[in-house]
Amino acid sequence: MPRKNNLATDLRGMSHLSIDAVLGITDIVESLHYTIAGLPAQLDPAEPRRINGIPGLVYRNIRTITKIVGTGIDFPLDKLGGALAEQDSSLRREAMLSTLNGVIGDHLAAQNNPLALPMQLRHNGQPLIEQTLSEAVKQADGKVTLLVHGVCMNDLQWLRQGHDHGAALARDLGFAPLYLHYNSGLHISENGRQLADLLEQTFGQFAQPLELVILGYSMGGLVVRSACHYGQTAGHRWLDHLQKLVFLGTPHHGAPLEKGGAWLHVILQINPYSAPFARLGKVRSSGVTDLRYGNVLDEDWQGRDRFHAAGDVRTPVPLPAGVDCYAMAATAGKEANERGAELVGDGLVPVSSALGRHKDESLNLSFPESRQWVGCNMKHMDLLNHPDVYETMRGWLKS
Repeated sequence: MPRKNNLATDLRGMSHLSIDAVLGITDIVESLHYTIAGLPAQLDPAEPRRINGIPGLVYRNIRTITKIVGTGIDFPLDKLGGALAEQDSSLRREAMLSTLNGVIGDHLAAQNNPLALPMQLRHNGQPLIEQTLSEAVKQADGKVTLLVHGVCMNDLQWLRQGHDHGAALARDLGFAPLYLHYNSGLHISENGRQLADLLEQTFGQFAQPLELVILGYSMGGLVVRSACHYGQTAGHRWLDHLQKLVFLGTPHHGAPLEKGGAWLHVILQINPYSAPFARLGKVRSSGVTDLRYGNVLDEDWQGRDRFHAAGDVRTPVPLPAGVDCYAMAATAGKEANERGAELVGDGLVPVSSALGRHKDESLNLSFPESRQWVGCNMKHMDLLNHPDVYETMRGWLKS
């Protein structure tokens, strides 16, 4: 069942977010006013333009009043929370929160907004407790599947059209399914490090021998690769249990839509009248901009303007040694080798990116041919429930 939620907490988080939006829009309007008025250009176009005189006073008052309202609104919301009983959170609420975190989760976390999702292991929408986990692993004879969702998603969305890879593997191969729930708006490397620490805390000193298999869907696969890197760097023992990794539609070398978003930001900045609206393009989260090239390390983004189209500067991160790794891709084309099918891919991720192929050998992930699979007439989301995807994966994990 989905987890319980506190309505007052949701309302407080949304109120803070609304206040942030008012302040941001005020900056954009004032910058546009500045440009139309023909005032001299600033040295730093990234900084909001400020107007002097009476108009400037109006804008400052809007910001001041908004912040005062934001500070005072928590008290009545606390009262409201005491008057309202907790209700079962719906699938719609879970979807709303995960989407919101995917788009602006880094901002929510930085502002300590209660809508920011914490990373946790879950099952049936509920956080796992140690005793429940131990019992589940024991019943499965140490066979565990960890499923890591993609951007703007949550753990409950592994269930699609009546199929859940985790539940199916439990039924057919006896794996105990665990589901990661995380804020997909944070940098992939931040989530990777958190996941490595969480797995070390959970499995690092596990008394029973384990056969750990991880399924990473879309962005989730990048988070898993990052976790393996940071786990290895830290000498974590959970990696000793890791047997197999399956990547489903993972943009190992980026996704065209985010690359398009970066160029749109550049184009908007060219014209002084559209430049104020370029800040709207900066609404997308750190996690989303990491998808431009498939960043998995801190050094891929630290010290850089993540909205600047500077090219691919990633540090190569090979697949983890001693782990059987598999890559699954999809294409909307009727045949994998159909003209344009590889570039279009599943509508979000090109086939070459999902299979880890790159012309730079240092970045090429070199999945063995026997551990690559391409599904035709399929979209990105179909990787979650298509029968051919599951049967192929089941064969890999059974062997």
